[in-house]
Amino acid sequence: MGKKAGFVAIVGKPNAGKSTLMNAIMGQTLSIVTPKPQTTRNKIFGIYTKDDAQIIFVDTPGILKPQYKLQVFMKRELESSFLEADIIILICDASKYDLNDIGEVYEKYKKEFSSHKVFCLLNKIDLLNKEVVLHIIKDVSTNFKFDEIIPLSAAKGFNVDELVRTIINYLPEHEFYFDGDIIASQPEKFFVSELIRAEALKIYEQEVPFSVYVEVDEFKERSKGKDYIRASIILEKDSQKKIVIGRNGLMIKTLGERARAQIEEFLGRKVFLELYVKIRKNWKNDEDFLKRKYIRSSMSIT
Repeated sequence: MGKKAGFVAIVGKPNAGKSTLMNAIMGQTLSIVTPKPQTTRNKIFGIYTKDDAQIIFVDTPGILKPQYKLQVFMKRELESSFLEADIIILICDASKYDLNDIGEVYEKYKKEFSSHKVFCLLNKIDLLNKEVVLHIIKDVSTNFKFDEIIPLSAAKGFNVDELVRTIINYLPEHEFYFDGDIIASQPEKFFVSELIRAEALKIYEQEVPFSVYVEVDEFKERSKGKDYIRASIILEKDSQKKIVIGRNGLMIKTLGERARAQIEEFLGRKVFLELYVKIRKNWKNDEDFLKRKYIRSSMSIT
């Protein structure tokens, strides 16, 4: 048998565990994970290669009803992943199991599901006892037609290897799409901006995190000394700027320290990070801004 390779779209409602799952499979952080919903804004590609199999995982924004133009873009990112996929994974939070939630997604994407192999993953089963998990599996299998129903815990790593083995069984025979040592298709600048945004999501409360866009303005790799990174924290309101900077610059200093530590861990080298704060009024509904910053940088690799 020759090589096997294919694309796997990971979809689900916000906070179901999509990014946690991909990070668990990849063995490192490619998608940022926070307790806040709508953390993932772009499709993020994680490339898993082992022996004669290559899986290109596509982590997607959570399934939602758009309230502003940024969320319209996020919905497009999600739905475009179906076009690339050989397998669709619908991940559900089993600890908040609701048959109607699965039914809503199943009905919404019935056409796409019918033309793909589709797995239902019941995540966070470490929070439930065995009898409850078995009941959920029976309920799902009775009411819906999935090719596989797999209970797991992405956070604990339980059944993740079994999921990978099952995916490989369904992959088509195909030459690898990427060299075996590549784990992501996005450039380092993308991950740097995401790591900064992840720390902003953790540090700031209420409205501020969802109004943050991070742009890496300069990224210089140096043969001697630390790499230099200059990034802008783009916000919607002047009042948010004060919160982000904090009294005597304390909050942005904290953000910079935490983000720098995460960036250095990710890159495996020391960096000098400078952060600046800018205002772009109502950028989440600014179509020109979104086209430049999101839509043009949105990646399709098929």
